[in-house]
Amino acid sequence: MLRGTKYGVSAAAYPKLAIEALSRSDAQAIYRRDYWDRVHGDELPPPFALLVLDAAVNNGPERAVRWVQLAVSSKVDGRFGPETRDAIQQLASRRGIVALCAEFQARRLAFMASLNTWESFGLGWSRRLCLLLFQCQSMGV
Repeated sequence: MLRGTKYGVSAAAYPKLAIEALSRSDAQAIYRRDYWDRVHGDELPPPFALLVLDAAVNNGPERAVRWVQLAVSSKVDGRFGPETRDAIQQLASRRGIVALCAEFQARRLAFMASLNTWESFGLGWSRRLCLLLFQCQSMGV
């Protein structure tokens, strides 16, 4: 079994990839193709995009989109389309980007707290989610 990570790309997630030979630009291409593009990161407000990207990398792009859809009360199907995009814009303009970010993180945290591994990893996961909100704040939220 392959082990290790480079630039956050794990051998476990990409078993056919030579992790030791991975370049930074290769890693960026993986993040863009497998995560950013799948959650339509270019169409999200920058602070919110950071949260959604992190969720996609750690929990999967479809689950990240589902949390977006739950946060904005749109149809929950895990596919990013015009309805989801419009609902994001409406909620962000009505309640503000901070409310959108907080609702998304709350949905994500509730899911993680329901996992049977929460007792072992929950405090670390909680720290990560809280830190992300402060990183969003530094982006102007």
